[in-house]
Amino acid sequence: MAKSDGCDYFKRTSVFWMLTIPMAITFFGCIVYVPEKLPLSYLGLFGSFCSYLVDNYSHVLYKMWMWTWVVHLAEALISLVVCSVKGITSVSSRCLWFFQTFLFGVASLGLLLKFNPERPKHQ
Repeated sequence: MAKSDGCDYFKRTSVFWMLTIPMAITFFGCIVYVPEKLPLSYLGLFGSFCSYLVDNYSHVLYKMWMWTWVVHLAEALISLVVCSVKGITSVSSRCLWFFQTFLFGVASLGLLLKFNPERPKHQ
C-alpha cells in the first residue's frame, strides 16, 4: 500500500461531536426564533433558565446566535490557512476540512491542528 505524503489528509470528527453540536445549535436556534414551540416546562431547571433568558434577554440571545455563526465561519477560514501551513494541497481535502469545521467548529479544527505531517529531513 502506498504511503501518503499528507497532501490529502482528512480525518472525520467523532460521532459524539457530530450529534452534540448540531443538536445544541438547533436548540439554540429554536430558543431564538420559535421559543413558543419548545416544551420548556418539561425540561426542569434548564427549561426554566431558558424561559427566563427568552423572556428577559431575547436580544442578547439573538446576538449570540449571530456570533455563533460568525465564529464557526472564522474557524472554517482558519482551517484553510492551517491546511496550507500543514501542506494539505488537495482541493477535496481542503473543502472537507472547511465544511466540517464550519459545521462542528473547534471539534474539527482541533483534529487538524493535531495533524503533524512528516517533513523531509534536510541533509
